[in-house]
Amino acid sequence: MTIPQTGTPMPSHGELPRSITRSIVSVQLLVRLAADHGLDAEDCLASTGLTAADIAAPHRDITPEQELRVIGNLVAALPDVPALGLEAGARYHLGIYGVWGFALATSPTPRALAAIALRYLDLSFAFVRFDLAVHDATGLLTLDDAHVPAAVRRFVLERDFAAMANAITEIMPGARPFQRVDFAMPQPAYARAFEPICGVRPCFDQPRHRVVFQPGFLDTPLPRGDALIARACEDHCRRLMQRKQARQGLSMQVRDRLLRSPHRMPDCTAIAGELHLSPRTLRRKLMEEGTSFRSLSDEVRRALAEELLTTAQLKLDEVASRLGYSDAASFIHAFKRWTGESPASYRQARWR
Repeated sequence: MTIPQTGTPMPSHGELPRSITRSIVSVQLLVRLAADHGLDAEDCLASTGLTAADIAAPHRDITPEQELRVIGNLVAALPDVPALGLEAGARYHLGIYGVWGFALATSPTPRALAAIALRYLDLSFAFVRFDLAVHDATGLLTLDDAHVPAAVRRFVLERDFAAMANAITEIMPGARPFQRVDFAMPQPAYARAFEPICGVRPCFDQPRHRVVFQPGFLDTPLPRGDALIARACEDHCRRLMQRKQARQGLSMQVRDRLLRSPHRMPDCTAIAGELHLSPRTLRRKLMEEGTSFRSLSDEVRRALAEELLTTAQLKLDEVASRLGYSDAASFIHAFKRWTGESPASYRQARWR
């Protein structure tokens, strides 16, 4: 593994790969957080396509968009709960990350840990982009949340920052790694809630979100460091990422074919033939990716329906026809199943 030298930026998360699925474990934690504040799971999962049965499935994969919808529901339902994102982040322990977390825990130094963490950040639950540069043995970690939807941006920033700090604390109990912590957001009323997490008083209204590590911290030996085990874990992370990307490639191919003729979508057998697969093999491979042919069909129809309802002045039967439904009633029933509301109320709420 190549370790960046002084003054060299380390690998960053880069553009959020929205097509890569993630474990449902993060949503499970968010639903429990919601329950602790009196919010029902049904309300937390509204418009996500997820059910209580899905939440009970430990190996289910979901899309990043589904998790963002859960976060949006949580933030909208609990606007008066202070430091909700920090409270959420404190629940993210190394054990929930699987092999990615184990790779971090067995890294020989924080510098090596950061290289693995950032290279395979898509195996975590972060939405914030992280970028680490090293200057004169001091690490400067920049957090970029500009791409996160505004409605959930503060929650996501607080959660991902707290989860990152929590991981460091678990790996190095008692350590005080931060020399300075800056946030670009205005100082919230609950600013003191950051101090136990940061170990220092953070500064707000700064030019950027940034963490400055203590000089020399990145090269401190870690208590459970084992280069051989860390390398084996990194290899596993690499293979896992390759499988995820390959699987998403198949789902994307199916989506692309469904989008070619939304008014007359091909069925599973037709698309399987185009992909030189049997229908059974196609269903199995999609299931391995945490999705299904019906889910992809619904996803495409839903996206097109929302677009037509908000940008085109079409009657409901015209929208239904363009999406391949025989009548408006069938379309209305499907739309309610997807979103929990009627097409008319959806359109009205977004045309105000």
